[in-house]
Amino acid sequence: MTELAQPHSRPPAVDKALSWPGMQALIASHGRALVLDCLRTALDAWRAGHITGEAELLYTVQRQIERLLTLSMRPVFNLTGTVLHTNLGRAPLPVEAIEAMTAVALGASNLEFDLETGQRGDRDDHVEAWICRLTGAEAATVVNNNAAAVLLVLNALAQRREVVVSRGELIEIGGSFRLPDIMARAGCKLREVGATNRTHAKDYIEAIGPRTALLLKAHTSNYRIEGFSTALSEAQLAEIAREHQVPLVVDLGAGSLIDLQALGLPAEPVVSRVLQQGVDVVTFSGDKLLGGPQAGIIAGRADLLARIRKSPLKRALRCDKMTLAALEAVLRLYADPDSLVQRVPTLRLLTRSQSDIQLTAEALSSCLQGWAGEAFAVDVCAVSSQIGSGSLPLEVLPSAALRLRSRNTNKRTRSRDLRTLAERLRQLPQPVVGRIADDSLLLDCRCLEDSEPLLAQWAANA
Repeated sequence: MTELAQPHSRPPAVDKALSWPGMQALIASHGRALVLDCLRTALDAWRAGHITGEAELLYTVQRQIERLLTLSMRPVFNLTGTVLHTNLGRAPLPVEAIEAMTAVALGASNLEFDLETGQRGDRDDHVEAWICRLTGAEAATVVNNNAAAVLLVLNALAQRREVVVSRGELIEIGGSFRLPDIMARAGCKLREVGATNRTHAKDYIEAIGPRTALLLKAHTSNYRIEGFSTALSEAQLAEIAREHQVPLVVDLGAGSLIDLQALGLPAEPVVSRVLQQGVDVVTFSGDKLLGGPQAGIIAGRADLLARIRKSPLKRALRCDKMTLAALEAVLRLYADPDSLVQRVPTLRLLTRSQSDIQLTAEALSSCLQGWAGEAFAVDVCAVSSQIGSGSLPLEVLPSAALRLRSRNTNKRTRSRDLRTLAERLRQLPQPVVGRIADDSLLLDCRCLEDSEPLLAQWAANA
């Protein structure tokens, strides 16, 4: 009997199927254990009537192996118009950060080893000096994200005591993760003051008592209260905190190390300026406006940082060697402000001109039309991008997008056509993620700097 015989009702024995040249080739490439596992699954499908022959059996085993070995996490084209997209990995890393991560990932490193003394070191040593240099803080430490940073600070400085917060700053971030919940897990008691839209100095002063551990101010990065509203500045809160001898902690969220307005972008609090207002401790993200890896940075007074480091939670929330290597590499780039925008992808993408983005979109238009087919009309239109990840939610950046519209005259059918087309884009070898709005599928080209791989995909799959 040949390897691929005609279909028959009874499946072959396992040993016999494994002896086929095709199966032997799979074993040589992927190992016997994986092939055997997939073969048994395929034989079950044969017995259930879903496979009817040896050729189909071999093909099914091969496809199962391919699916199992395809990495779940893979690169995508972010054409959503949101630069710091949480679901798509937030900040793209600079080349220097990737090289630093690779170097320490390949073998041993001095993660917690002092090369000068030959004694045990502290992993914070790799980034603390740079954070202090760039922010003016006395000391700093790093954990795995900003929510962890807030949790650690509250647990270390306010466990079993009260934390005074304005009602207008009881924020909720992505995934229904709320500040009051973090405070509860940190073991401290929330003391709300003021109203949702107005909080005055007297509200804080009247709330401070023997059980007060600290004042907390949270930057409302993912929403804004406008109109009849009042909120105290960091400087005003710092004066109250000093008078009553309690620390002031500010959660900055995105946390920018530079003045974004100087780059023509909307204003965002600069970490160094916030500390200069008398704030004792700040927390902020490493993977948002800073443009680095996911991390939560805590900076401020040395005595308070020493207490924070002693918390048992610090070890549970610490960063690994690759995160610290990437963060150090990114922080070093800030030493040269003149080249910063070009070397940090996040800043480069945020500052791209609309005309440059439009040229990118126009160069892709005809190829996209060929890939999408005549059932869709393709053109280039002006759109608005956003920074994302809770940063400046009401501010937009002028951009340009490829716009695909169904030629079908039925509105319901047009909507289905767009969803089907969006799915086709996500099924490409390197998936393409856009957004559906205004009866169109929009592919915002702000985050597309190298269009050649995308052109090649569309040309190959047209």
